[in-house]
Amino acid sequence: MILKFLAVTVVLFLVYTLFFKKNREKSMDSSNKSNQKDNIEDIMVECPTCGTYVSKKEAILSNGNYYCSKECLENK
Repeated sequence: MILKFLAVTVVLFLVYTLFFKKNREKSMDSSNKSNQKDNIEDIMVECPTCGTYVSKKEAILSNGNYYCSKECLENK
């Protein structure tokens, strides 16, 4: 009886790992690749007023300079 239970458990575990785990890993790999591309494209720039580094996507562009906030832009 115990051997049958162990055999069924092992078979179910193998079925799970063969069919479900590989699909999950593939979907995680594809989502990680898209996240890596976004991270690589993000460039940090230095605010000329305070010297803080800020993401180029979040910075305020004015006269060719990137500012970290409106306060730094006004105090230039």
